[in-house]
Amino acid sequence: MTIIEHLEDLRRALAIGAGAWLLATVAAWFFSADLLRFIVHRAGLPTLVYLDVTGGFMIQLELAIAAGTLLASPAIFWQLWWFISPGLHTSEKRVVLPLIGATTFFFLLGVALCFYTLPLIVHVLSGFAPRDALQFLPSGDAFLSFLLGLSIAFGLVFQLPVVLWTLGMMGVISSSWLWRNRFYWVSGLGLLANFMTPGGDPLVTPLVVFVPLVSFYLGVTLVLRLSGR
Repeated sequence: MTIIEHLEDLRRALAIGAGAWLLATVAAWFFSADLLRFIVHRAGLPTLVYLDVTGGFMIQLELAIAAGTLLASPAIFWQLWWFISPGLHTSEKRVVLPLIGATTFFFLLGVALCFYTLPLIVHVLSGFAPRDALQFLPSGDAFLSFLLGLSIAFGLVFQLPVVLWTLGMMGVISSSWLWRNRFYWVSGLGLLANFMTPGGDPLVTPLVVFVPLVSFYLGVTLVLRLSGR
């Protein structure tokens, strides 16, 4: 293919991806109020506040953009795959496509777990200040920014099996190395689980994060072992 043809393909992929995102964002706008109610209820908050005249509109717009991006992500990833796949060999396609699917799956799994532990996280973090001196009045824009950052953090942490598997396939790490250092891995993942679920029950609550992470670690170790790496 010539450079002009590559640029035409890129323009087509960008146009379709942007169109899918725009349509998804517009669609998300119509249920953004219900989504906002769900988030507030899930966090265990009575309500959120805003201080500017346009604050309510901007909060719902930000929420619609975030939800639209999530809804349009399959179409965007598909266009990305459509653009890069002609330059890949068959063996590379067999690796990259499952990798994209696994990355998406584990990221969404992390976001789901974030929403599951959200009431505990909000309760603990908002409980550090003295009640007789400070009153907790969460603003809509600040809380949505906090939730977005927290969701991304959980999603990135749940990329552990993808990262380990990729490093193993590249020969950077091996199953024997992972198993030999299992004490440090399990201890580190335990500390990470406690950090991500502060307060509450010091044993049961962190297990919600700890068990999946250790399962990912052991699963990747087993898969690498079976593949001779």
